[in-house]
Amino acid sequence: MGLVPDEGKVLPPPGIVNRNSVWLGGMGWCSAILQNAIRHRPPLKSGVHRQFLLATIGWFVGYHLTKYENYTYARLDRDMNEYVKLHPEEFAAKKKKTFAEIVEPFYPVR
Repeated sequence: MGLVPDEGKVLPPPGIVNRNSVWLGGMGWCSAILQNAIRHRPPLKSGVHRQFLLATIGWFVGYHLTKYENYTYARLDRDMNEYVKLHPEEFAAKKKKTFAEIVEPFYPVR
């Protein structure tokens, strides 16, 4: 089944490059660099396969978190719109006012 329920499968997929994927991919890469630095290895040159692996895992997790986030916001929007349809008396349209009715009269002071 996955992280997103079946009713969320109809949503369009998020872009491959999104803020969660970039952030978590960068954090995965930085954690590999930090681990190399802690173990007194050349940070950028050693363990390139680990750097790539952790960045890929972070990117994957970020992508699926974005899918879940989109599903959650879509569900909340659906529930809110359903509530507004069921209770129209609580969301009556307000009377339109002109800007002159809102602003107090202007009296210049000299």
